Amino acid sequence: MKKRIYAAMLLFSALLLSLSAADVSVAALRGPTAMGLAKLMYDSENGVSDGNAYTFTLEGAPDAVVPMIVRGDVDIAAIPGNLASVLYQRTKGNVEVIGINTLGVLYIVENGSSVGSIEDLRGRTIYSAGKGATPEYALQYVLDAYGLEVGKDVYIEWKSEHAECVAALASDPQGVAMLPQPFATTAMMRDGNIRVALDLNELWQEKTGHVLITGVTVARKDFIEANEDALSIFLSSYADSVEYVNGNAEGASLVGYYGIVPEAVAEKAIPYCNIVLITGEEMKKALSGYLDILFSQNPQSVGGAVPGDDFYYAG
Repeated sequence: MKKRIYAAMLLFSALLLSLSAADVSVAALRGPTAMGLAKLMYDSENGVSDGNAYTFTLEGAPDAVVPMIVRGDVDIAAIPGNLASVLYQRTKGNVEVIGINTLGVLYIVENGSSVGSIEDLRGRTIYSAGKGATPEYALQYVLDAYGLEVGKDVYIEWKSEHAECVAALASDPQGVAMLPQPFATTAMMRDGNIRVALDLNELWQEKTGHVLITGVTVARKDFIEANEDALSIFLSSYADSVEYVNGNAEGASLVGYYGIVPEAVAEKAIPYCNIVLITGEEMKKALSGYLDILFSQNPQSVGGAVPGDDFYYAG
């Protein structure tokens, strides 16, 4: 009798789970902002369910993800931090940030060993991609904060691609480059003379008191309001996935399996990619401080205005 009752309870629980399961579509950019999702993607693909039915889409550029959110084609997206603010303005508040997924990934690298402090950049040329985006604002802020005037004390030569920065570095013995992960790791794997000289993330935090933020995860407000339980489940599974990717060697193989970053690169780069999931009040404090700094440099970098409190999902 007890066995029949137990079996019936299991069947009833399974039925409830199937009835409450939500379809959740998630988009992310290949690179660090998607790395933390790798274990959740694998579990979903292999029938390890948390109660939600997921569809994942990976794209190579923000321009491909933005229309998906605006049109409502996806419910959740992992995108650059400042772009989330732009989308908030563009959708008239129909986007909320539910977590920070990646902290700073910018590093100053050199072909040699002559740079030990930011003062050693004086008189040099920094090769970088990302003009008009977060890399430019972050680099400009840090150089100013440490008393290095661009065009006088230090020079920046903007390139269209990270590969061009590496090529320029190889041809200029005194040159340095600012590269994000995993490109910095890729460059070091290809040329043993290239090394990380400065962590821009540490320099930023030392002067601002705030962490440097690369990526956040956002959700459409209408999705959140209709699927509070599903979102809570997603965030819990997301946190477990981030912990797995950071703490297990198999995390790199999953990142490689989904084409987010090649496995060999991921294995070396993950410790420097600052993959996290920061939510709630801690998220709000960190992200609002970061956006305030970007706004002070270029209001359009955050969509023309700093978002209101309704931008931050409290949970």
